[in-house]
Amino acid sequence: MKEIFVMYAKYNQAGNKTIYDILDGFSSEDREKDRGSYYKSLSGLLRHIFGGTCFFLGMFKAVVAQNAAALKALAALDGVTRAGDAAMSEGEWKAFKGSLETADAAFVNFAEALSDADLDLPLKIEWYGGNPPLSFMLHQLVVHNTHHRGQMSQIFDSLKIDNDYSGISAAFLPR
Repeated sequence: MKEIFVMYAKYNQAGNKTIYDILDGFSSEDREKDRGSYYKSLSGLLRHIFGGTCFFLGMFKAVVAQNAAALKALAALDGVTRAGDAAMSEGEWKAFKGSLETADAAFVNFAEALSDADLDLPLKIEWYGGNPPLSFMLHQLVVHNTHHRGQMSQIFDSLKIDNDYSGISAAFLPR
């Protein structure tokens, strides 16, 4: 099962890179323009994806406390720049993009560091109504990010910007 999560993490990283590359061609004003989504702008959606990734990965620290490689992967998030809700300048965008890339790499490295036994470990999450296994919450992270990239895709479609990152290609299959 570990290979599936490595595949998902790499797919997530590639999908996000496609978005970063598209948004690099936007002005700050265009990235921040209200596009009618719940998180308003494309930048707002991306901030939410990033925040969700950091939130989920942060929850996993306690459950993998005995896995030094997994903890090392998560430690990469300790120094990332968190973007606020205010519009970002070009310099702030570049710093935020670096943080996004760090979070995506941390997800890949975390998935690669897990054992199949780790995936069965229960997380203590009071607000979730139980103690779901790590594998379930990793699925939640993947679904969360895919959902919001889908929202971004719809906005790109309405702007007539080519953006094909919605499927997992054979390139992501475990080798």
